[in-house]
Amino acid sequence: MYRALFSPDMFSELDRLQREMNQAFAFSPSIRGLARGGFPAMNVGGTPQSVEIYAFAPGIDPASIEVTLEKGVLTVAGARTSDLPGQDVKANVHIEERFTGAFRRVVTLPEDADPEKVSARYRDGVLHISIQRRETAQPRRISIQ
Repeated sequence: MYRALFSPDMFSELDRLQREMNQAFAFSPSIRGLARGGFPAMNVGGTPQSVEIYAFAPGIDPASIEVTLEKGVLTVAGARTSDLPGQDVKANVHIEERFTGAFRRVVTLPEDADPEKVSARYRDGVLHISIQRRETAQPRRISIQ
């Protein structure tokens, strides 16, 4: 009965709106960055010698990614452009699930991270940021006399 009253396009539009609302509520800012659902997805970990951050950002030009470190806070920002035809071209988009637009991820670093010893590499869609820990924070063995 309801199918005759509503066009199929309206149901797909409602489905898209529901997905967007779910994504909007999945973002919950915290001191450690964005919760699940943020773009780019990130893995943050470390070793006794360094803090290792991996940002998964396939299809983004590395020149358009900005990495900054200020007062113990690492920021990864940039933008992903759409691969779809421009608005001047008459085209229908049926499904658009890939994130497009500006992004910004923030990670609070531990106090022993050395802001002078940072390296960043982008390869195969993965941005790898390595931040060395200060020498004074390195584990060392104390000899007993």
